Amino acid sequence: MTRRLAGYVLAGVATIVPLTDAHAQEQAALQVFLDCHSFHCDFDHVRREITFVSWVRDRADADVHVLVTQQQTGGGGAEITLAFIGLRTHAGKADTLRYFTSQTDTQAEARDGLTQQLALGLVRYAAGTGAGRDLRVVHRPAGLTTPPQAGLQQHDPWNYWAFRVSLNGSLDGEATQSGYAVRGSASANRTTEKLKLEFGVFGRYSRDEFELDDSTTFINTSENYSADLLSVWSLNDHWSAGLSADLDRSTRSNTDLAVSGGPAIEYNIFPYQESTRKKLTLLYTLEVAAFDFDEITVDSMLSEIHPRHRLEVGASVTQPWGSIFGSVSGTQYLHDLAAHRIDTFAGANIRIFRGLDFNMFGSLSRIKDQFFLPAAGLTTEEILVRRRQRETDYRFDISIGFSYRFGSKFNNVVNPRMGGGSGFFIMM
Repeated sequence: MTRRLAGYVLAGVATIVPLTDAHAQEQAALQVFLDCHSFHCDFDHVRREITFVSWVRDRADADVHVLVTQQQTGGGGAEITLAFIGLRTHAGKADTLRYFTSQTDTQAEARDGLTQQLALGLVRYAAGTGAGRDLRVVHRPAGLTTPPQAGLQQHDPWNYWAFRVSLNGSLDGEATQSGYAVRGSASANRTTEKLKLEFGVFGRYSRDEFELDDSTTFINTSENYSADLLSVWSLNDHWSAGLSADLDRSTRSNTDLAVSGGPAIEYNIFPYQESTRKKLTLLYTLEVAAFDFDEITVDSMLSEIHPRHRLEVGASVTQPWGSIFGSVSGTQYLHDLAAHRIDTFAGANIRIFRGLDFNMFGSLSRIKDQFFLPAAGLTTEEILVRRRQRETDYRFDISIGFSYRFGSKFNNVVNPRMGGGSGFFIMM
């Protein structure tokens, strides 16, 4: 199968392009379930680049199950294996393609290569569907691109709703200390081109005991619960409008209950269709926030209601030379303009020249909105276990480094013997 496809593309860079028209939109599309265990999988990018199939959330709904796994090669790159497993009418049809990344490939290069192999592997299955006659194998010179086409619409009995529920716990201990934690979450989302709805709840409870001496035991409990709701309407290629609501309870923030919500507007300088490669957004929100505190605060309050607004500028770029991302946001309470918070973070992975990469991540926050701090102060034990948040004016986190890789670029042999596992992969 691989040799036949390679002959079609004449050893060039090939792309499968659907010729969409009104009739093609009515054709039944191949339904594909992508089960990816590779760091280089970007499902948003895959869906935008490969539009001649219909992506489904469950293997039981699929005509083809694509299992993608990854393990490291001796040369520092990765061997990515794409196993195409035919289901239903395609039962018994199976193919395996492999794609090798170099130790000097950027994330964008590896991602595009994986997506290209995925498109090639799906041709055999898509050719037998109604959309098959609208496919063309095109040799495209390097650097030439075409706009992505709209995906084919399929009937969805769930009406685009997807749900996820999780519950887990942990227990640890030794002679003089022990602890346990329980956490759970649930989420529901419905995503279409015109409207995005997201709802989620999260809860965590932990309890730790520390035996300080024969007669003293310190017990630390921590609770953190939250619920959030977001609705976003797509106004056009650059503008979005939304509504949000949040509920929180946190022992660390001296908050028995905090409720906030309000409208938001966002502008993306680039079209949203290009967001997997570049994005520059301006987001403004206007909210009302109400607080009930566990203990009397430094302002002698047990509850407060305040309006606030927030402005955020965010940007990200993913290109063959590397990737850069970052944001700057400011939140200000309108009842007291001095009560505010400014958060910044930035990260980069840049290829300086072949084999040499620069990596950086940093965050810096100016904090002037800690009116929730308890008036009673903190004990030494509470400080050490970080049970309560302490007064501070700023917070920062910085990581900078370089990496240099050299040697043979021809090493695609994988030998996992005595490697301590079955290879390197990341669950997505």
